[in-house]
Amino acid sequence: MSDMLLIALYAFLGAVAAGLLGAWVLLLIRSRSLSLHLTVVAAVGVTAMLAGTLAVAQAMFLSGHDLRVVTTVVLMAAVVSLATALLLGRWVTARSRALALAARSFGDGGDFTSPGGPTTAELTDLSRELELTSAKLAESRERERALESSRRELVAWISHDLRTPLAGLRAMSEALEDGVAADPARYLRQIRTEVERLNAMVGDLFELSRIHAGALALSPSRISLYDLVSDALAGADPLARAHGVRLVGDRVAAVPVEVDGKEMSRVLGNLLVNAIRRTPADGTVAVAAEHRAEGVVVSVTDGCGGIPEEDLPRVFDTGWRGTHARTPPAGAGLGLAIVRGIVEAHAGRATVRNVPGGCRFEVVLPSAAS
Repeated sequence: MSDMLLIALYAFLGAVAAGLLGAWVLLLIRSRSLSLHLTVVAAVGVTAMLAGTLAVAQAMFLSGHDLRVVTTVVLMAAVVSLATALLLGRWVTARSRALALAARSFGDGGDFTSPGGPTTAELTDLSRELELTSAKLAESRERERALESSRRELVAWISHDLRTPLAGLRAMSEALEDGVAADPARYLRQIRTEVERLNAMVGDLFELSRIHAGALALSPSRISLYDLVSDALAGADPLARAHGVRLVGDRVAAVPVEVDGKEMSRVLGNLLVNAIRRTPADGTVAVAAEHRAEGVVVSVTDGCGGIPEEDLPRVFDTGWRGTHARTPPAGAGLGLAIVRGIVEAHAGRATVRNVPGGCRFEVVLPSAAS
C-alpha cells in the first residue's frame, strides 16, 4: 500500500473517531440551545482535523517539527471557528427568541408582526407562515365574535317572541277553564293560531340546528325550476293577498335543476314570506329565474325600501331581523339563515343587494347535468 493511501486511511480513522465523539456529545445536549450545537459542530470539524493529523504523526509520517507546525495551525483555526460558531449561534438564538416573543403576541389575542432585521431563510419562512396563521386566526376570532353576538341576539329575540304568545295562551286557557270567556270558539281559534306559530318557530330552530350540525340530509332529484317557483307562488299567495301585495312571476324559465325539492321549496317560501312582510300594501314582489354562466339564478325582488349598506353582510346571519321598523310581528330571524344553509348545502350561494325601491335576494344553484 502506498504512503498516500496509508495517510488517507489514518486521517480517515482519526476523523471518524472525532465524528463519533461529536455525535455522542450532540445527543447528550440535544435539548440545549442552538448556539451550543453550532459550537460543538465547529469543534467536531477542528477535532477531526487534529485527530487525523495526530494519527498520521503517530504512524511516523510527520516529523516532530511538522507536527508542531500543523498543530499550531489547527489550534488557531479552532479558535477562529469556535468564536465564529458562538457569534453565529447567539445571533440565530436572538432571532429565534424575537420570533418566539412575536408569536406569543397573537397567541394572546393580538396580531403577529414579524421582527425586523435580517434573518435566515428558514426563520423567514417560519415568519411568513406565522403571519398567515395570524391572519387566519384573526378571521376566525372575528367570525366567532359575530356568531356569539348572533347567538345572544337569537336567544333574546326568541325569549321575547315566546313570552308574548305563551302569556296569551295562559290567559285564554285560564279564561276557558274559569268559564269567563265571552266567545269560547274565538278563544280556541286563537289558541290554535298561536300553537301553529310556535310550532313553526320550533321547526325553524330544528332545521337550523341540523344545518349547523352538518346533519341536513339531501335527496336531490331532477326538477323543473318553473314547477318549484309556481308551487312557491301558490303557497305564498294567501299571505300576499292578506298584506295587499302583488306577486309577479312571469320571468321564470323552465330550466332543470338537481335539488332536494322539499328543502328548495322551503328556501323559496322563506324568501317570499320575507319579501311580502317587508313590502308595503299595494307593493309588488317579483320572482325571476334564468340560466346564466355561473348557474341557475332565482331572484326575489321586494319593495322594502332597501337595507342599510352596513347591514347587508349580516342579512343571512342567524337571528338578524334588521331595524325595529323592519321587524315583523312574527318570526325569530331564522328564515334567511335557513335559506343560506340549505343553498350552501346544495353547493350554491345566496346573496342580497339593494335595487331601486327595495332589495333583491338571489339564489345561485349549479346547473343540472345534461
